[in-house]
Amino acid sequence: MPLPDPKSPRTRAHHRRIDVEGFVRDDGLFDLDARLTDLKDIDYPLSSGLRKRGDPVHDLFIRVTIDPQFNIVDVQACSDWVPYPGACDTIGPAYRQLIGLNLVRGFRRTVGEMFADVRGCSHLTELLLSLPTAAIQTFATFRRDNDEEVEKPFQLDRCHALETTTDTVLRYYPRWYRGGDAG
Repeated sequence: MPLPDPKSPRTRAHHRRIDVEGFVRDDGLFDLDARLTDLKDIDYPLSSGLRKRGDPVHDLFIRVTIDPQFNIVDVQACSDWVPYPGACDTIGPAYRQLIGLNLVRGFRRTVGEMFADVRGCSHLTELLLSLPTAAIQTFATFRRDNDEEVEKPFQLDRCHALETTTDTVLRYYPRWYRGGDAG
């Protein structure tokens, strides 16, 4: 069901796009390419000059390369459109500090600590926060979500619908149900 119609007429002032693509590499690693773009529907005055309607205020990219265990083995970040050229676009190399982290074990908390305030770009940092679930979806492409595995499927206990005490798990993953008597 889509959102209901707005209760009042409105005019869009801002458009943010976040796009993440997952790739399988020939060397057995995976790339997550993420992009954040901010657009205004009017000419937008910045301290650094006028940004024309349709030209991005931000157009930022980050590529995180991970191994099959979700360990980060490489990071590249660049900022093609920024409000403060010569400043905003110099932080990309700092994100190489992510190499060695695991994308699904405490990643969001660690990123928040590592790049808080002036230690990072708030927009690149925000973009990184969408990568753990995008990585899981990329890996899910190659796994049946209810295969009879020795280990608990990776998606269980990662969201409210797939918490192992729910009726959803009882229905679709009965082997892993922990809610009580399944009979």
